[in-house]
Amino acid sequence: MIHHLKGKLVEKNPTHVIVECGGVGYFVNISLHTFSKLNDAENIQLFTHLQVKEDSHTLFGFSEKSEREIFRLLLSVSGIGSSTARTMLSSLSPAQIRDAIANGDAHTIQGIKGIGAKTAQRVILDLRDKVLKVYDIDEVSSNSNNTNKEEALSALEVLGFARRQAERVVDKVLTQDSSLSVENIIKLALKNL
Repeated sequence: MIHHLKGKLVEKNPTHVIVECGGVGYFVNISLHTFSKLNDAENIQLFTHLQVKEDSHTLFGFSEKSEREIFRLLLSVSGIGSSTARTMLSSLSPAQIRDAIANGDAHTIQGIKGIGAKTAQRVILDLRDKVLKVYDIDEVSSNSNNTNKEEALSALEVLGFARRQAERVVDKVLTQDSSLSVENIIKLALKNL
């Protein structure tokens, strides 16, 4: 198993990079999250996951170990392959996916292109206990945080903001301080909308 690659960034695209290590160029599939984290530095390090199939060996790269962990958890769900997992990590940050699973927030997961209601429920059902255990998330606090988030989103919708846009801003606000009251979430979100 290839744990990570450290080498020269030869080519950078939103879906893949080519990293040269010891004279060998590795084609590495990446998510948009990793693409956004990669600056144009000459030397980079990516944590990798090697998928071996009968007809191919495919390498996936991640800027952070946490993203690779979420990717591997998603692969363990029946019906989710590497391309779907990569799409999920391109649509939401690893923290957003982790929190959506921990909170049982099927609506957020369904918002990802190609994910239906059944798949979203399966992801939550299969991974919720693992996510709560691995990330040591307290169920009670995550549920109250989710309630505050939903109330803030509802208020922003009433004020005329599109739910998707408001959700991105609220998620950004909550990543900075997850203990905010509904009122403070709305105030900070309005500054960024």
